[in-house]
Amino acid sequence: MSTKPAAGRPTPTKPRGRQSTFDRDEALLTALELFWRHGYEGVSLADLTSAMGIAAPSLYHAFGNKAELYRAVLRRYGADGMSAADIAATPSALEAARRMLERGVAAVTRPGRPLGCMISSGMLMAGPENAALAGELRALRATLRVALQERIERDVSEGMLPAGTDAATLSRLVASVLQGLSVQALDGAPGGELLAVARAALMAWPKGHDK
Repeated sequence: MSTKPAAGRPTPTKPRGRQSTFDRDEALLTALELFWRHGYEGVSLADLTSAMGIAAPSLYHAFGNKAELYRAVLRRYGADGMSAADIAATPSALEAARRMLERGVAAVTRPGRPLGCMISSGMLMAGPENAALAGELRALRATLRVALQERIERDVSEGMLPAGTDAATLSRLVASVLQGLSVQALDGAPGGELLAVARAALMAWPKGHDK
């Protein structure tokens, strides 16, 4: 975790002099790291402009406002992960769950990056003024869970899993473990231990024709 000055402000990781122009993708990555380390409510507009080396009007022109910048950061962050389409395209629901958990472990313990997952751990608690944005994050988390549930239901209908399989509970189990991996990584759990947890969770998978 990065250190903060006495006033409690996040310390920009790459301070630069103010610029008249800037690289949008570089600015997005700078904002991503700040939001990832300190959370949405822990980063001020002044923190963002200082780290990017731009004036507030330039940030507004490029991204609209702080909330829109955060949304852009989430899209950039999520592009590296597993999507609902990826889950639907896997050979089986078990394989989809395995990939979700293994990629999740890799993402939350990646060397040189902040620990934890921006989406799994993002805005779990937020002030009333940010309730709508927090709701969008909950919806993002739900999207993958629902996609896995639908993939499980497909396996049931195709006879790959027993007819009595509770797809909603099974997908919620995977989502809960995935979210827990992020919290455990923030608490300092090493990747090897988290991977063992992920594999142990998959032992609860119903026995069927899926290998």
